[in-house]
Amino acid sequence: MIAKLTIENLDAAAVLGRRALVRVDFNVPVKDGKVTDETRIRAAMPTIEDLKDRGARIVLLSHLGRPKGGVKEPKYSLKPVQVVLERLLGMPVTFIEDPASPAAVEATKHLARGAVALVENTRFVPGEETNDPAAAKIFAALGDFYVNDAFGSAHRAHASTEAVAHLLKPAVAGLLMEKELEYLGGALTAPKHPFVAVLGGAKISGKIDVIENLLPKVDRILIGGAMANTFFRAKGAKTGTSLVEEDRIEMAKQVLAKAGDKLVLPDGGVIAQGLEKPETRREVAWNAVPDGWGMYDIDAASVGRFAKIIGEAKTVVWNGPMGVFETPPFDAGTKAIARAMADATAKGAVTVIGGGDSAAAIEQAGLADKVSHVSTGGGASLEFLEGKVLPGVAALDDRP
Repeated sequence: MIAKLTIENLDAAAVLGRRALVRVDFNVPVKDGKVTDETRIRAAMPTIEDLKDRGARIVLLSHLGRPKGGVKEPKYSLKPVQVVLERLLGMPVTFIEDPASPAAVEATKHLARGAVALVENTRFVPGEETNDPAAAKIFAALGDFYVNDAFGSAHRAHASTEAVAHLLKPAVAGLLMEKELEYLGGALTAPKHPFVAVLGGAKISGKIDVIENLLPKVDRILIGGAMANTFFRAKGAKTGTSLVEEDRIEMAKQVLAKAGDKLVLPDGGVIAQGLEKPETRREVAWNAVPDGWGMYDIDAASVGRFAKIIGEAKTVVWNGPMGVFETPPFDAGTKAIARAMADATAKGAVTVIGGGDSAAAIEQAGLADKVSHVSTGGGASLEFLEGKVLPGVAALDDRP
């Protein structure tokens, strides 16, 4: 477990009337000037409400999208987020257009206790993405202490996630960050056994570091998604038109040799003559894909086997879908794993969904509230599972 100070460790005097500079992850989808998915905004509400109830003056920082460094592109403005925040909080939220202006500092100092301000997109500030000390000073001037609640951005060493944490003290984790570290960190450092990892997605190259890091820790790694095809090829099977990383077949052979029976591959898959031809869908064994056909999901036998292993586990981490879950009927395997995760949770297992497509899949299945934790950080959770140090976490104050 990564032991960092959190807002819960701050006494009343450290919070009351002081400006809490809170880095949140409001990198949300916006269409026609409206936020289309509020999940990440809602995830930050417990931290905001806690600081609000304790009389802090709250100043929120976030990026949105990928504007060209330091360029103020209107389509990446956080103004649509302000509208959602005001509705969720039931109060006005001050919007700070230019954090570098003297007026911005004054605005934060004149906030009432319990009031909230939202600063315009951090990436509009030159030097944000290069972790420039000058950009960090601009942000630091807006607060008296620092709170990082943006786990989804913690893998990036940016001015608002890393450098600023060295300028404002204390620098602590918010409630969402604490929860992410508790569940992901707990799974990696002190899991209850059997400990099972379920890994899917398109490419073995994107998950090889996760596999390498998890192999010594887990009892089983279940492999699904298109990356299973590369393992099938490594075992000598023909894979038709399935997605295969030709330059990673040798790597897959090495992983198979090293992992032994810890690595569990699908028994077979759902094939079709193309994603646009779902009517040709049928199931075959892993080594029986005909020429001109591609594998797009795990088959029913694999679902049953995987669900049994998940059902007997005490800790399960899932990262990556089992098939092309965005295109029915090739979403069946992923949905079945989501149900298996929910069932395991009901039996007392700790179940962690590692962000990204897996989080989208569990939401799509309507089971997000039936598992222990759904990570808000796709890239961050992946790097965490790879065993990498996250700069935004490392920069926070250690718990004594």
